[in-house]
Amino acid sequence: MAYSDIETASRDDLRELQDERLAETVQYAYDNVDFYREALDEAGVAPDDVRSVEDVSKLPFTTKEDFRDEYPDGLFAVDHGEVRRIHASSGTTGKPKIVSYTDGDLGVWREVMARSLHAAGVRPGQVVQNAYGYGLFTGGLGFHDGVEELGACVIPTGGGNTARQLDMLRDMESEVLACTPSYCLYLAEAAEERGVDPRELPLDTVVIGAEPFTDPMREEIEAALDVTAVDVYGLSEIIGPGVSIECEEAQEGLHVWEDHFLPEVVDPQTGEPVQEGEEGELVLTTLTKEALPVLRYRTGDMTALTYEECECGRTVARMDNVTGRTDDLIIVRGVNVYPSQIEEVMVDIADVAPHYRIDLYRRGNLDAMELTVEYHEDYEGGHDELERRIREELEETLEVKPDEIEVVGPGVIDRTEVGKVKRVYDHRDEE
Repeated sequence: MAYSDIETASRDDLRELQDERLAETVQYAYDNVDFYREALDEAGVAPDDVRSVEDVSKLPFTTKEDFRDEYPDGLFAVDHGEVRRIHASSGTTGKPKIVSYTDGDLGVWREVMARSLHAAGVRPGQVVQNAYGYGLFTGGLGFHDGVEELGACVIPTGGGNTARQLDMLRDMESEVLACTPSYCLYLAEAAEERGVDPRELPLDTVVIGAEPFTDPMREEIEAALDVTAVDVYGLSEIIGPGVSIECEEAQEGLHVWEDHFLPEVVDPQTGEPVQEGEEGELVLTTLTKEALPVLRYRTGDMTALTYEECECGRTVARMDNVTGRTDDLIIVRGVNVYPSQIEEVMVDIADVAPHYRIDLYRRGNLDAMELTVEYHEDYEGGHDELERRIREELEETLEVKPDEIEVVGPGVIDRTEVGKVKRVYDHRDEE
């Protein structure tokens, strides 16, 4: 059962709505944002040239660098007096990407988040514990408003304070937990350390996002907490969480709410569109944003799209689980490596805990990659034997093998209670 009729609309009806909204958005951005007016003029594209979804490739891309260059409000389409909320996404340059919302935008956000939670199996009256960070990060308030819009009860625990999280899960009988996948595993470990079987917590569902994860890691979460783990996707520059989510029925791709967000997948090197089902970089265009319309935003997230109707009956496009980002790519001795490739191997080895760390160094003129992994608490064998197995598995997956592999005991690798987990530490510029 869908939350909104648009979720099961025919592709023709959905495309007609997208055509109309795309044309309106391009004209609106051209009229109200100097950046887009200049970008379209430079590209030789007039708003009247974009009348349907087929014309979207005529538009120039928007990048995260554009957000930073236009800091703080150069991409705003409304005066500050019409803005009702500001959020920000942190960046490596020290300048955050500032995003803004009108009353109308906040209404859309509440609706798509309620729609997302409903697709994940959350129902009115249930208790949802929200362990995403509040504040400038969009995760906490995005989930909070969506839970209330749906008619469920939200416990705004926010990130961290794991002892309190466990107390609230148990004492308030929270049925749903919203947090990052790495924090799910940390919470299960913390419960065991307190003598609590995490599988006996009242949780039925965890809604996980904000960082890439693999299917084996999802399976680890589901086994550790005895839950269904549903993947949610979003990003501040577009709206926050609520761009897409898996359905509880199939869990076969994340349903993109195409009436508000137009998805494309392009070759990350050339920027050219790829075929349906082919992996590339996700590009998103907002179709209803007022304060901050965004045209063809290069998300950096690697995924693929399919337009086949899901077994749940929803007809909107589905995107694959995001397992890596273009800017997460590690280049070691000229070879491309994604951390998700290493994670998938680690989680597939039963004697290895789902925690690892990659350190990159430059020794002479060559790159060196060191991998630190934890053995599972039930493992009773030797370090050398486990290291050999890890190395053999990685050699079958990676084109470049780690120079060193260190196996350490449970809990040695730092955990992340708040925010996104950090896996890669690049020391090459420090030497």
